[in-house]
Amino acid sequence: MKRYVIVGLGNFGATLAEALYQHGHDVIALDLRQDNVDRIAPHVSRAAVGDGTQVEALKQLGASEADTGVISTGDDLTASVLAALALHDLGVKEVYVKVVSFDHARVMARLGVTETIFPEHESARNLAARLSDSTLLNYVRLGGGFSLQEMVVPDAWEGKSLRDLQLRKNYRISVIGIHDVLTDTMAVPPDPDAVLKQSDTLVIAGKEEALERVAQLK
Repeated sequence: MKRYVIVGLGNFGATLAEALYQHGHDVIALDLRQDNVDRIAPHVSRAAVGDGTQVEALKQLGASEADTGVISTGDDLTASVLAALALHDLGVKEVYVKVVSFDHARVMARLGVTETIFPEHESARNLAARLSDSTLLNYVRLGGGFSLQEMVVPDAWEGKSLRDLQLRKNYRISVIGIHDVLTDTMAVPPDPDAVLKQSDTLVIAGKEEALERVAQLK
């Protein structure tokens, strides 16, 4: 079990805090608004009204023992910066920040945060990829030019196994799992000798240019 401190309890922060708590982690949630704190209180370890930019306020809640901090203070750039500095001062090793613009992301990167998250940008890119390709069911960018996709089995691959297709050699992609839609069962890792069916979908990972080649197969 890890300890997380979430600063800012808007939709993103509150949803993340609740999900982490449901996964069995110790979650500290902090926000300036009482109503936000009241909503999340039953779904986290501790919730309090307080200023996440202040070292002492964070320390009193036990944030100095947190493994990871997540800052989700909306479009308040100053609050993001000060909260990141406060978490760094407390020795929190990993700090993630939800950003609202590329400039916001640049500032936070300069502060040395672990990662910035731009949900609106990522969601729009993922939706664009899905709308552009009717065979694509789900799409997640992983960074570094890689992505993870779920797609229907191309007609040319039906009746063949992963061993027959040699996708790593021929397409430079990896199949992480096979989902049988009819039985709603997922094989992870997949059986390399299982014959692919029309009712299957493939969860594949690789460079985006390699996945685009696969997407052209019908």
